[in-house]
Amino acid sequence: MSKKSSPGAFFSGLMIGGAIGTVVGLLVAPRTGKETRKVIKKSANALPELAEDLTTSIQLQADRLSESTWENWEDTLERLKLAIATGIETSRATTRATKLDTNRDLNSTVTDRL
Repeated sequence: MSKKSSPGAFFSGLMIGGAIGTVVGLLVAPRTGKETRKVIKKSANALPELAEDLTTSIQLQADRLSESTWENWEDTLERLKLAIATGIETSRATTRATKLDTNRDLNSTVTDRL
């Protein structure tokens, strides 16, 4: 996980914290019940807009995460292809070297017997 702070996460936290603070403030405010209910009703009417803002923020974060994941996948895939190609080439070189050593050993043994 990335430890970088993003503006979307900050905004989401700010909105949620603001909503919680508003509710707590209303509950402990020295108002009459009628006034408090009126304020709560106004706050409740603002919730759909708050939810829409939060949804938009979450969608933006999801899009960024998706894009970042895709870029990381492409980088990983390229590194994997390179590693496989290097492994194949190394295997071929090792096989060639082993065959040459085997041929030298055989030639050496044959010339020693002659």
